[in-house]
Amino acid sequence: MSVDALLDRLRGARVYDLEQPRYQGAPVFPAHEPGLVLALHRRHERVPGHPRTSASALLTMAEHSGTHVDALCHQAEDMRLHGGVEVDPSVQTSRGFTRLGIDETAPIVARGVLLDLPARGRVPPRVEADDLAACAEAEGVRIGAGDVVLVRTGAGALWETPAEYMAGPGMGVSASRWLAEREPLAVGADNIAWDVPGERDPELCCTLPGHLVLIVRAGVLIIENLLLEELAADGVHEFAFVCLPLKLRGGTGSPVRPVAIV
Repeated sequence: MSVDALLDRLRGARVYDLEQPRYQGAPVFPAHEPGLVLALHRRHERVPGHPRTSASALLTMAEHSGTHVDALCHQAEDMRLHGGVEVDPSVQTSRGFTRLGIDETAPIVARGVLLDLPARGRVPPRVEADDLAACAEAEGVRIGAGDVVLVRTGAGALWETPAEYMAGPGMGVSASRWLAEREPLAVGADNIAWDVPGERDPELCCTLPGHLVLIVRAGVLIIENLLLEELAADGVHEFAFVCLPLKLRGGTGSPVRPVAIV
């Protein structure tokens, strides 16, 4: 396909913005507080004889605040990262990771699938494999290797009320295992931490077990705090998914502005 033909096709496409607004006070997982701080350090002020003025701000932001993607170095099991990379001083440094940092994550361009749980009825506090399988069957979508699977719990509509948003549903470990078996490139959800925060899995003996199953064992990226309301309202279940992590050398994650294109 020629560049002109590709541009013509894109001009006629619908683009859905899947990023939640970023601001101080937005919901953030407790380990990553305060999340985001933006403060002006240069302001517009009148200068005699000089019509142009400038303003700029200082941005302080946790990698894992707002809509973001986790790098493969973000989680470890028994001090080993994905692929058996041992966490030692040569890998984990004061300036970030020398292996599996977010800078090693390529731009994500893939087939996207939306599993819209609220469209099927009440969403349980812990979403399990059967819930995802039933949703996929009802929507008539197939999940293939290399896809990006986005799960809507409905919590994304509560972003402006942090306490309610933080209390939203999360994925049970069976849901993470079910997805890992299908070998997606990435998964994501419209909740604070993919998993159910604070719940300890008795078999894996850890909290956030889905992070261990997906990131460490399967090498699957996790995208959190997505905005999926508009996509769901239009009944879109399959789309082109584009997500561009910042090339933060050694970073454990990155803020992102993902889009769905149909």
